[in-house]
Amino acid sequence: MAKRPAPKSKPRPAAKPAVKPQLPTEADVLDFIQSSPAIVGKREISRHFDIKGSDKIGLKALLRDMEDKGLLSKRSRKLIDRSSLPPVTVLEVIGTDRDGEAYGEPVEWDERQAGKPPHVVIEGAEKAPRKGDRVLAKIQASKDGRYKYRARVIKTLSDRSTKVLGVYRVIPGLGARIIPVDKKARHELQVRKGDENGAVNGELVEAEIVKERGHGLPMARVRERLGNMNDQRNISLIAINHHGIPNEFPERVLKEAESLKPFSHENRSDLRSVPLLTIDPRDARDHDDAVWAEIDEETGGANVIVAIADVAAYVRPGTALDREARIRGNSVYFPDRVVPMLPERISTDLCSLREKEERPALACFMSFDKSGRKTKHRFERVVMRSAAKLAYEDAQAAIDGRPNDKTEPLLERVLKPLWAAYGILLKGRNAREPLELDLPERRLVLDAHGLIERVVTPERLDAHKLIEEFMIQANVAAAEELENRRTPLLFRVHDQPSEEKVRALAEFLRTVNMSLPLGQVMRPKHFNRLLKEVEGKDYQHVVNEVVLRTQAQAVYSPENKGHFGLALRRYAHFTSPIRRYADLIVHRALITALGFGPDGLSPDDIAKLPETAEMISDAERRAMAAERETIDRLIAAHLAAHTGATFRGRIGGVVSAGLFVKLDDNGADGFVPVTTLGREYFVFDKARHALIGERSGDTYQLGDRLEVKLVEATPVSGGMRFEVVSEGKEGKPANRKALRSAGNKPFRGKKPARGRR
Repeated sequence: MAKRPAPKSKPRPAAKPAVKPQLPTEADVLDFIQSSPAIVGKREISRHFDIKGSDKIGLKALLRDMEDKGLLSKRSRKLIDRSSLPPVTVLEVIGTDRDGEAYGEPVEWDERQAGKPPHVVIEGAEKAPRKGDRVLAKIQASKDGRYKYRARVIKTLSDRSTKVLGVYRVIPGLGARIIPVDKKARHELQVRKGDENGAVNGELVEAEIVKERGHGLPMARVRERLGNMNDQRNISLIAINHHGIPNEFPERVLKEAESLKPFSHENRSDLRSVPLLTIDPRDARDHDDAVWAEIDEETGGANVIVAIADVAAYVRPGTALDREARIRGNSVYFPDRVVPMLPERISTDLCSLREKEERPALACFMSFDKSGRKTKHRFERVVMRSAAKLAYEDAQAAIDGRPNDKTEPLLERVLKPLWAAYGILLKGRNAREPLELDLPERRLVLDAHGLIERVVTPERLDAHKLIEEFMIQANVAAAEELENRRTPLLFRVHDQPSEEKVRALAEFLRTVNMSLPLGQVMRPKHFNRLLKEVEGKDYQHVVNEVVLRTQAQAVYSPENKGHFGLALRRYAHFTSPIRRYADLIVHRALITALGFGPDGLSPDDIAKLPETAEMISDAERRAMAAERETIDRLIAAHLAAHTGATFRGRIGGVVSAGLFVKLDDNGADGFVPVTTLGREYFVFDKARHALIGERSGDTYQLGDRLEVKLVEATPVSGGMRFEVVSEGKEGKPANRKALRSAGNKPFRGKKPARGRR
C-alpha cells in the first residue's frame, strides 16, 4: 500500500522580536522611591520597570553605582534616596515665606553627600513657629511646586527663637558678644551694656534675643549664667542643645507623674518570696531588671526568671507621659548627668526595682536543657521584692572568693546558682556563634568639680556577660511569644552586611594576604573565624576595625528581619522599659496578647508602629551622637592645657584628607591633615585604608600605631589636631595611575619643596 505523502507544513509566521525593556535612569529610580508609599527594594524596582532575567544584572549595577555616588543608601534592605528626608525628623525653622508660612531645614543633613538641605514648609504647630525653633515633624511630599516637602508638627522640641546657648566673650573695642555653640548658627549675638546679668568672659550662658537682626548683629540679653566654659559639668549642655534633646519635662507631664497611684496587687502572681537580685553599675539609680536561677538536678538544665519593671502599669497609651516618652525615645546618658525618658517619680521611684520594696513586674520564666537550648518559656504579671541591689564588681568578687557583708549571705543560695545557670546558657550562645567583636569602652571618671580625673577602660566581667545573656534570652522569648500569637510589636532588627561592604572587606583582606570567599551567605561565624585567624598578628587591630565597619546599623522595625550580630531569627527589646520606648511597646503587646489587663496596645499604638519605629531609631542615633560629642568635648577640654605634648595612639580612620588618630591613654580622637605628613604627595588607597607616599612609599594604614604631637584642642567643638612625630611604615611608592583607575580619590598632599618636584 503506497504511503501517503506527508502533508506540507505551513510556514510559521515570523515571531515578533521581543521588546527589551530599557533600564531606568537614575532620575527614574529616585522618582519612584520618593513617590512610593511602600518600602522599596530591588524587587519592587524590578517589578515597576518590568526588568526580568539577565537584565537584573544591569539594574543591580545601576543601584550599586547610585550608592557609590551617594544618591542612595540602604537601611534594613530598604533603598532610601539620600537626597530625601526620613518620614519623621527634626527641623529647624529658618524663616517665613512671602505667604507668611514658616519653613525650615533638617537638623541632621550631610551636605557633602546630598547637597544643600531642602526647605520644608511647616504646618500644624499649636502656635506659629518662629525663626530658630526646633520641631519634631512628620514629613510628606508636597504637591506645591514651591516646596518639595510639607511637615506636620508632632512636637515643638525647643523654642529657640528667643533662647540661645553660647559662650560669653568680651572683645576689646567691640563690646560683649555671645558665640552660639550651635555650629549652624549664622551670627554672633551682641549684648548691650546692662544686659550682661553679671556674666564674665568665658562663661557658658543662656541668652534671650531681644531684637532680630536689622543693620547689625541680633541683640541678646543674658538670662542665666551656667558657669565657666572650663567647668566640664556644663559641656553636656552643648550636645543637649545642639541635637534638640528635650531636657525639661512639660508641667502637665510632671503633674501627671505626681498624681499616679500605687499599683494594684490584683491579678498578679506573688514572687515576693523569690530572692530576685538586681545587678547594675555601682552608680545606677534606676533598676529595670532582676534575675534568679536554679539548676534542674534531674535534667542538668536550668530554670531562670527575669523580672522586668512593669512600666505599662503606670504609663498608659495616649497620656501626656506616654506622648513625651515616645518623643524622647530613650534616656540619654552623659558622664555628668542623665536626661531620662520618664520623670524621676517613675524612673527612680515607682518603677525602679528597689531593694526590699514591693514593685510590679512582668516576669519571664524560662527553662533550658543542659546544652543551653531554651525548651520553654512563659510570662506572668507579678509583684516582687528585690532581695538585694548589687554592683557588678561586688557580685563578681563574691564568686571569685572575696564576698563582703552583703554578698556573703547570698553566695550559696542565689549567686552560685546564677553563675551555674550562666555556664549552661553560655553553651547555647557558643553553639549559636554570634559576632564576637572585642570593643572596649572608655569611661570618664570625674572628680567632685566635674573635671576629668582619669579615663578608664572597665574590665569586662563575667557578671556583665551573665546579665547580658539573661536579657538576650528574655528578649528572644518576648519576640517568639508575640510572633506566635500574631500580635504587632517592634522588633530589634540588625540586617546582614550589604554585598558592597562584604566585597570591600574582601578587597582589603587581599592586601594582607587573607581571603574571604564571595558568593556565600555570610554568617557571624565567618567573621569570627577571620578575627580568630588574626589574633596576635600585627594587623589584628586593623582587621577588627574593618570587620566592624562592614556591619549594618541596628534599628527598630515592625517587620522581622532577624538579628545578624546575635545570630537570632527574631529579637525584640523587652528588658529596659524605664529607658527605652521600644520596650514599653513590647510590654503592652504582651499584656494584650496574654490578656493581662486593659493597659495593653491601643489601636493608635498599632496604627503608628512604623512611624514610632522611625522616631525611636532616630532618637537612638541622636543620643549616641550627643553622648560621643560630649565625651570628645570633655577630653578636648582636659587636654587643652597639654598642647605640644606627644602621645602614643593608633590610626582609627583614613580618608584622602588625612588620618583620624585615637590616643592610647584616654581614647581621645583627633585628626592629622595629610598636608602635614611630609614633603611629597600622598595617595589614598581605598582598598587598603591607607595613605601612601607617591615617592617614598611611606604608608599610614588603618590600625597602625604611631606617635603624635597635640597641636590644637578646641573644647567647644571637641576637635583636636595632631601632627605625626613617628615615621610611617616602609612600603612601595604609590602607583598613582593604578590607584586612580581602581576608583580611589585623587591624591592630595603637601607640595614638594621648590626644586625637588
